[in-house]
Amino acid sequence: MGQVNVTINGKNYRMACDDGQEEHLAGLARRLDSSIAQLRQRFGEIGDQRLTVMAAITFADQSAEAAERLRQIEAELAGLEEARGAVVERQAAVEAGVAEAVNRFAEQVEAMAARVSGAATPHDGG
Repeated sequence: MGQVNVTINGKNYRMACDDGQEEHLAGLARRLDSSIAQLRQRFGEIGDQRLTVMAAITFADQSAEAAERLRQIEAELAGLEEARGAVVERQAAVEAGVAEAVNRFAEQVEAMAARVSGAATPHDGG
C-alpha cells in the first residue's frame, strides 16, 4: 500500500493509496489545493471549511457535467454505429445488385458469343 504526503489549504495530510497511484493522488491534491486558493482569491477569507466545501461542490458539478457529456457522446456513438450498420447493409445490397448485373451481362455476352460462333462456322457449299 502506497502513501503520499499532500498539502491542501496549508495543511499537510498523509494519505494511503494503491501502489503506483502516489503521483495521481498528489496531482488530485494539488488540483484541490489550487481550486481552494482560487476560491479564496474570489471570495476572501470565508472560512477554511466553507472554501473546502465550495471546492468539493465545484468538482462534483464538473464531474456531473462530464458524466452528462459522456452519456451524450455514448448516445451519439450508438447512433453512429447504427447508421454505420445501415450503410454496411446498403453497401452489401448494392454490391449484390452489381454482382447480379455483371453476371447477367456475362450471360448475355456468352449467349451472343455462342450465336456469333455458330454463325461463323463454315458451311459446306459444294
